[in-house]
Amino acid sequence: MPVLEYGYEMIARVLSAGQIKSINRDIQAIKITAKVGGIRNAEKKFSSIRELAESQKIRDLASGYLPGKASLVRVILFNKTEETNWFVTWHQDRTVAVSEKFEKENWQSWSIKDGIYHVQPPVEVLNQMVTFRIHLDNTDLENGCLKVLPNSHRLGILDHADIQEYAKNHDFVTCKAPAGSALVMRPHMLHSSSKGSNPSQRRILHLEYSSYTLPADITWA
Repeated sequence: MPVLEYGYEMIARVLSAGQIKSINRDIQAIKITAKVGGIRNAEKKFSSIRELAESQKIRDLASGYLPGKASLVRVILFNKTEETNWFVTWHQDRTVAVSEKFEKENWQSWSIKDGIYHVQPPVEVLNQMVTFRIHLDNTDLENGCLKVLPNSHRLGILDHADIQEYAKNHDFVTCKAPAGSALVMRPHMLHSSSKGSNPSQRRILHLEYSSYTLPADITWA
């Protein structure tokens, strides 16, 4: 099982040119407000994204990074453009989406986003998760590609001050990537992105998978 020793790695050619074309056609068929930088539950809105996220190929890839069978947790479509040229400070992805609220020790900070329950689980749950950031466009510094801090997933859950302190004292890696490739990472590895210096379009499919067993009658949402 790949251990993601540094918390991340790149995989080339996860998508074919034909798959990228099909997903782009699907996205373009729905009018999206120019200033919307992200679409949650994208697999419920785009059939091509659902087909990809639930495909045996991607599930098998995800399972290879997990101690058990991979289940789809969440799908978000990001698009950084001239109108949505945002800056994201150093942070951890530490919430998950579930079908309903429940009581369990160390599951906290419940919220509802787009009608779906989100919650921060304990770190042992995050350690049984993997994120695939699949690039639909070439990504580089000009369009605001992701930056990561290797090994930071080993630190557990950090507060804002500790995150900023760690980022100041450690070197980051810039994740330039061609269209069709995937950045595989632990969700709680520290990452950020700067505004694009020459923003055009930077579309990312953010797919999260987990092998953690949820309480009875609860599913990933």
